[in-house]
Amino acid sequence: MVSPIIEGVVPWPADVAAQYVDAGYWENRALGSHLWEQADRTPDAAALVDGDLRLSYAELVDRADAAATRLAALGLEPGHRVLVQLVNGWEFVVLTLACLRAGVVPVMALPGHRRHELEYLANHAEATAIAVPDSFRGFDHQALATELVAAVPSLERVLVAGDTAEGAVDLRSLLAQSDGSGEDRARWDAEQPAPDEVAVFLLSGGTTGLPKLIARTHNDYVYNAKCAASVSGFDRGTVYLVALPAGHNFPLACPGLLGALLVGGTVVMLDSPEPVQAFATIAREGVTHTAAVPAVAQKWIDHAAAVGADELATLRVLQVGGSRLVDEVARRVRPVLGCTLQQVFGMAEGLLNYTRLDDPDDVICCSQGRPMSPGDEVLLVDELDRAVPDGTPGALLTRGPYTPRGYYRAAEHNARAFTADGWYRSGDICVWDATGNLVVAGRDKDLINRGGEKISAEEVENLVYLIPDVEQVAAVAMPDSDLGERVCVYVVCREASGLDLAGVREALQARQIAAYKLPEHLVVVDALPQTKVGKIDKRALREDIVARLQADPRVSR
Repeated sequence: MVSPIIEGVVPWPADVAAQYVDAGYWENRALGSHLWEQADRTPDAAALVDGDLRLSYAELVDRADAAATRLAALGLEPGHRVLVQLVNGWEFVVLTLACLRAGVVPVMALPGHRRHELEYLANHAEATAIAVPDSFRGFDHQALATELVAAVPSLERVLVAGDTAEGAVDLRSLLAQSDGSGEDRARWDAEQPAPDEVAVFLLSGGTTGLPKLIARTHNDYVYNAKCAASVSGFDRGTVYLVALPAGHNFPLACPGLLGALLVGGTVVMLDSPEPVQAFATIAREGVTHTAAVPAVAQKWIDHAAAVGADELATLRVLQVGGSRLVDEVARRVRPVLGCTLQQVFGMAEGLLNYTRLDDPDDVICCSQGRPMSPGDEVLLVDELDRAVPDGTPGALLTRGPYTPRGYYRAAEHNARAFTADGWYRSGDICVWDATGNLVVAGRDKDLINRGGEKISAEEVENLVYLIPDVEQVAAVAMPDSDLGERVCVYVVCREASGLDLAGVREALQARQIAAYKLPEHLVVVDALPQTKVGKIDKRALREDIVARLQADPRVSR
């Protein structure tokens, strides 16, 4: 359990890994073997729905096995990485399963990423291929992917879902059904990845520049999805709607689409959580479970309050995570939407906390739940890493059977983010309440959480510093009723500058960054406040923007 085939991955200590096996958390089987076993149990059951396309379990795994063979024919070998930037659709699911089957590792990018993020990820992961839509919402993903092949030494192939340009691989043909001989199935049954090898790379919501890569192994990610499915009430009757970007850990495996498939449920793909389309899909497909971030949950509540919730008659559970759900909004879920709220507080780095479906309303609406696994270890500590009493805010440290021991190829950052004995410093400030559940009180890291998208303040600052008129900059979170937080930048300009918000956004757009990272408010000041040790005082700036919002709510727009 100590030799992942990808160098730079931090393994669990051998004795700890053995304990997780002995406890039954790790089953020592590749993720694909669990999914294919489920397909053998229910071959004719509905597995995947994407618009008019419907695949049974037998059809889904047949396509995945055939695609695994075709990936191998393209030269993609076990341990090779594929940067996946696909929108929610059947192509995402089949390609992901094919990679899991063949030992090729998907690196889960997001549809909103642009060259700034994708070039970094491709270089850092040493990706061999990139999978993209031809275009989505007016952006030409295929053209950008082609540029990246020329810029990133390891990148060799562009896999395109849609109309393909010369030199690109038609992803939909690659993901087509097999020839029916059974040879693909036999091959991959015999060539399964080792359970301690990397199954998938997830992206961190880190504070220090661009995202870190989180290596999730077959053993830990199977447990992640299965345990989450259990506490979420998933079974063969589950119909799970994926409306958040599927490359996020939450809709992927918490329990997400993998959790649904592991228990024989049905996965429904939708490329937007906007309420009109989402409600119609829930009604048409009989959706029972789905996941949302707080901003989406609020939109659903507002829409249902205006037009009614008849379309949601089958919806049993709405999971909400990504950021803290306001108690007042939480209390409206059941009366307005007619389903049970399940609060989810977790991280791609591991630890997942859930309110339970049978918890009292006060627990469901006023806490963020408790660890899902008996193997989870959680400490709340002060600035000296001393445990704090219950009811006292503390920084959350965790380790456990699905919380890796370090980021990929990030030794310097690992020294700060992990203790010597393997505790991960999540950056969250939490309180144990009287019911034994966690309440999230804030963050101790310099992170902006915009509608569930985690934005590094340092990354935004580094980009703004490239603007010639800028002498000093500090990015902070600005409270927002819709998205939780938005990006606000405080800037000290050089003499006689006419810098405005439009100029800042235009300069950053020219760097081809994801749109959600663009500053949405600019405050030009003569000087930035400093702490006693000479650092920029971010706390004072956060207090200042709150005061400005209270004085004039129009500041937020």
